[in-house]
Amino acid sequence: MTVQHTLNGSDTAAFGLPIGITLDRFIKRQQSQFPSAVGDLSQLLRDIALASKIVNREINRAGLSGLAGTAGSTNVQGEMQQKLDLAAHIRFVRAFNNGGEVAGIVSEEEEEIIYTEYPTGKYVVALDPLDGSSNFDTNVSVGTIFSVYRRVSPVGSQPTEADFLQGGRRQVAAGYVLYGPSTMLVFTTGNGVNGFTYDPSLGEFMLSHPLIQCPAEGRIYSCNEGYFSTYDESVRAYLNQCRDRGCSARYIGAFVADFHRNLLKGGIYLYPGTSTQPDGKIRLLYEAYPMAWLAEQANGQAISTSQPILDVRPDALHARTPVFAGSTQMVTELAGLVSNQNLSGQHRIAQVEL
Repeated sequence: MTVQHTLNGSDTAAFGLPIGITLDRFIKRQQSQFPSAVGDLSQLLRDIALASKIVNREINRAGLSGLAGTAGSTNVQGEMQQKLDLAAHIRFVRAFNNGGEVAGIVSEEEEEIIYTEYPTGKYVVALDPLDGSSNFDTNVSVGTIFSVYRRVSPVGSQPTEADFLQGGRRQVAAGYVLYGPSTMLVFTTGNGVNGFTYDPSLGEFMLSHPLIQCPAEGRIYSCNEGYFSTYDESVRAYLNQCRDRGCSARYIGAFVADFHRNLLKGGIYLYPGTSTQPDGKIRLLYEAYPMAWLAEQANGQAISTSQPILDVRPDALHARTPVFAGSTQMVTELAGLVSNQNLSGQHRIAQVEL
């Protein structure tokens, strides 16, 4: 009697399910489509996956290992650093240092460029090691955001700011890791957006969300309404429209978590400028650019008030920008209100000049 005969029908069906596509297998298949590729970017993505597995482990154990809570220091933005911020930063920097493909790193946690031991590396990475970490002590989802560029400075020399300030359209890979009920790696290399769910029993990321498409219409808006009175008139008008239409307000306070939900279900994420912070809070290089590219690759949109975020020119490593990203219809509606207000303001100025 064969092994198959010893199983009942349902068990046989279960064993007949496909194994699935691992991240490593997916990367190899993608690389084979580009004969000129030598595998450096593929290995870089594997380094990101490895670091995220380690960070995932430390997040799961943080409450028992003493990694919860603040570290007693601030980052370049003046924000209180969490112990896990520093732990995640160290894990990713070490992964890139060991990999050899990355020459330099810009991290939210350090003001200056971090030089790796490999000036021969062809790439640089902009990184938010742990987005939303202030939520961690209440066991809320957090994430990692990354953006990869092919350097423009001579290989073999130390990377410069010019390598990082190329603009969002020059990204060669971008994505995020969401540490939640399950851990997911979502990224693009310019050929659509694919999501991989971590299977801890196998120690592998498995393809679970191939070619993600953001619904063109949405019923969710995500922003901190505590700042409503400080927002621009057009943003306030849009939020009132959302309420009037019965849209659901959903705001976690972690960019990765809010963006991920709206990417899958349809919606808009808003982090506008305020009267005291006209450029908003989201960092352009390692938060806005990668998320904007993901949005566009998934058939969504991402704007910074008056133009696509990917067309905003960076002027500093830690520059900020307002962000409106998600379903095309919702972003387009908001953009129309902003445009109308700008035109109205120009008309008033013209009248005064007359």
